[in-house]
Amino acid sequence: MLDVDQRREYWRRNVRLMSVLLVIWALVSFGAGILFVDALNAVSIFGIPLGFWFAQQGAIIVFVLLIAFYVWRMDKLDAEFGITEYEQEVHHQ
Repeated sequence: MLDVDQRREYWRRNVRLMSVLLVIWALVSFGAGILFVDALNAVSIFGIPLGFWFAQQGAIIVFVLLIAFYVWRMDKLDAEFGITEYEQEVHHQ
């Protein structure tokens, strides 16, 4: 069982990770797909403008990769703090 300081540290690190990943996702989806689309369209991948590709496919692919990274990193964080998925303990305070 985690004490109060360990819980705070766990959630602080969890929120920091989520914040970083959400910023990356926002930059990719909004930035690459909307703000920088004209500059990115100067580059083509297989004849498809890069800005269009990011708006249609790239942001979704990056989002799925960020989810996979989050799951991998949280598994490591859970192991570091001794938390298991199957922990059925209920804490009343």
